[in-house]
Amino acid sequence: MSDRRSVTLIPGDGIGPEITDATLSVLEALEAPFEWDIQKAGMTALEEAGDLLPEGTLESLRRTRLALKGPLTTPIGKGFRSINVTLRQRFDLYANVRPTQTLLPGGRFENIDLVVVRENIEGLYAAMEHYLPVGNDPEAVAYGAGFNSRQECARIIEFAFAYALKNGRKKVTLVHKANILKVLSGIFLHEGRRIAEHYKGRIAFEERIVDACAMELVIKPEAYDVIVTTNLFGDILSDLAAGLVGGLGLAPGANIGPEMAIFEAVHGSAPDIAGQDKANPLALMRAAILMLRHCDRDDLAIRLEKAIKCLVVDEGVRTADLGGKVGTKEFAKLLIQALEA
Repeated sequence: MSDRRSVTLIPGDGIGPEITDATLSVLEALEAPFEWDIQKAGMTALEEAGDLLPEGTLESLRRTRLALKGPLTTPIGKGFRSINVTLRQRFDLYANVRPTQTLLPGGRFENIDLVVVRENIEGLYAAMEHYLPVGNDPEAVAYGAGFNSRQECARIIEFAFAYALKNGRKKVTLVHKANILKVLSGIFLHEGRRIAEHYKGRIAFEERIVDACAMELVIKPEAYDVIVTTNLFGDILSDLAAGLVGGLGLAPGANIGPEMAIFEAVHGSAPDIAGQDKANPLALMRAAILMLRHCDRDDLAIRLEKAIKCLVVDEGVRTADLGGKVGTKEFAKLLIQALEA
């Protein structure tokens, strides 16, 4: 095909290579216009190259400015910070977009269709953390500080409104904690009110305190359309939203910046089931759908969406985590058949 795009492919750790292989086979059957530059990161890279985020991977990302990424494992506790946070900050991937849509019928809620837009590089995840000594204990008090800049608040809120307008959405809900964090969260709320005025009459605007939002999401999620919020709140609420429709095994994510985009499965690497052909590849496949749309191939994205719905909903083909019996490879094989039907 013409207009092929070079894409950095990071299979990741644990189940990452399995769900990546499944996704690639489906994209190949779809004739998606991608050429893959396979790179390593996470524990796989550390074991093979002595670096969690090798320079070769970074160079590939700088060159392609587009990536599909499986789950990565970062050592917990002291030492290297999150690889995902590092990538977002290094490449200015300021917008994290997490769509949540009902796929499986029969759950507590039907027809959920909302999007969490999360600020990706500031807030409490800026990792300004320290220990304060007391007496003979050098780590007696753990101290963490976050920051939100006016410029970054404006940029992510503007992104959310523009996203809503472009995608036919009706409302943006700004989620904050300005009743308590009057400065740190207040600046986000103030910028939201200012920017909302520019969209008055086109996109509705409302405000919610984060704890009230969390409560309402598990009572009446249909009340939400596009949620825009700061880094920590967005991380929590996007996972909560995923739980409303079946869990992280179905949840794709996009990290968007001015010059680069990374699409990913947002779940963990699940090392306990790695190599057992049990993993659900849908999160990464749905991330590939987001990437297709980003590359202006809505035609292919729609085909893949329809094939997934046909297979999972109409035919009831599901992996073990969704109550089914098929393995990762078989699921991909059957999805390809659905594409070709």
